[in-house]
Amino acid sequence: MAAALACPLLVVSAAACTLGMSRQEAKPSPAPSASSSDGKSGGLRLVDAIGRLKMAARESRTDYERDKFLLWTDADHDGCDTRKEVLISEAVVKPRRGKNCRLTGGKWRSAYDGKTLINARQLDIDHVVPLAEAWDSGASTWTAERRERFANDMDTERCLIAVSLGSNRSKGDKDPAEWMPPTKSAACNYAADWVAAKLRWKLTADRAEKNKLRKIAVGCPRTAVTFTPAP
Repeated sequence: MAAALACPLLVVSAAACTLGMSRQEAKPSPAPSASSSDGKSGGLRLVDAIGRLKMAARESRTDYERDKFLLWTDADHDGCDTRKEVLISEAVVKPRRGKNCRLTGGKWRSAYDGKTLINARQLDIDHVVPLAEAWDSGASTWTAERRERFANDMDTERCLIAVSLGSNRSKGDKDPAEWMPPTKSAACNYAADWVAAKLRWKLTADRAEKNKLRKIAVGCPRTAVTFTPAP
C-alpha cells in the first residue's frame, strides 16, 4: 500500500476499538471507520500512536496453537456467541434472530473489500490483530483467561470485524507489512484499528510492521487513535 493513501477529509463515525465503548452502547455504522480529529481533542494522531508501540523482534511461533485462544464464547449468556454478536452489531440491515441465535436475512458491508453480503455464512469474524500475530507479540506469556478475553473482545467495536471470507483468508495471520485491505480507502482506518488494538492489549510490533504503519500514516493526517487499556 503506497504511503500516499489518504483518508477522507472528514470521518464522522468512530471505531470503538479506539473509543473503548461496548457494542451494546455503540451504534453500528454501514461503513466502519476510525475516529478522526486534529490529534488534540480527539486522541493521538495516528503517527504518534504508532510511536507508542513498543518495538520487539517477533517471537517464535513454535508453540502457537489456535486452540490456546478459546473462541466464540457467550459471555452474557443470551444464547448468541461472540461471532453472532458481531454479525448482529455490524449488520447494515439487521438479521432476524431465531432459535439458538440462528440468523436469517440481514445485510453486511465488508470494510476490507467493499463487498455487500446478504448471507451470514459469507462472512468471517476477523481479529484485526490475528491470534498468531498476538501470540508473536506477547500473548504467548498470557494466561489462558487473558487469551480468551482477547479472542472475544466485545468491550470494543473494532477489534473484531465481520468481513468477507475471501478478504479474511487472504489476510490470514499477516501484519500490515505483509497485507493491507485491497480497498485503498480502508487503509487509514485499518492502520488505526491495528494500532489501537495493540496498544489496548500491550502487544509489541516488529521493525517492518512499524515502518509500514508509519508510511501509511503519512497519508492519514487527520486519523486519530484513542484506546482503553484492557484490564
